[in-house]
Amino acid sequence: MLWIEKGGPVIWILIAYSVLGLTIIASRYLQLLCTRRSDLTVSPQRWHVGAEKRIVDQLRSVLRLQGHSPELRATAAHLIQAEMKPFESGLKTVAVLANTAPLLGLLGTITGMIKAFQVIEDAGGKVDAMALAGGIWEAMLTTGVGLSVAIPLLILLHFLESALGRYHWHLHQAAVLVLNRSESVDIAGDEELEEWESVADVL
Repeated sequence: MLWIEKGGPVIWILIAYSVLGLTIIASRYLQLLCTRRSDLTVSPQRWHVGAEKRIVDQLRSVLRLQGHSPELRATAAHLIQAEMKPFESGLKTVAVLANTAPLLGLLGTITGMIKAFQVIEDAGGKVDAMALAGGIWEAMLTTGVGLSVAIPLLILLHFLESALGRYHWHLHQAAVLVLNRSESVDIAGDEELEEWESVADVL
């Protein structure tokens, strides 16, 4: 606890940064780990109720009402984004915390050096090393803590964003099952439309 007291108020802010950032990242990791993923190589009939099935079902509904159109891909992108939104909540906050933590550390460094120079001024140039220790300690400590908070947050955020990117691609592949089929039917013409509808009913 000595280093917290010596570091001044900036240290407490950095500790709050660390707790908040790690809490958001941990919750998103757990949320992602607890999300079941359907095997896209098997029949959609065997998919469990989840994001993939919701996307496919809604795309099928749009396709039945409007037929194939360029807007279908935009609809798919919107549906995928809607499924991703809960996982992405708070990530911008973590990015802000990670990017401003070193700046807070620098602020603590500046305030610590100001205190050190005030001691020099009050001493009239006759500096006692012990008197300077407090300001220098605060200056060095806050810089170290700021970097110690920022670096882990940035690394963990990178891994989380990579995992979310893979999940986004998985959902995109589920949507492609409908998009590709609808485009092939549109190109083939009316003679294959009835066949597509029977396949869609199986989906």
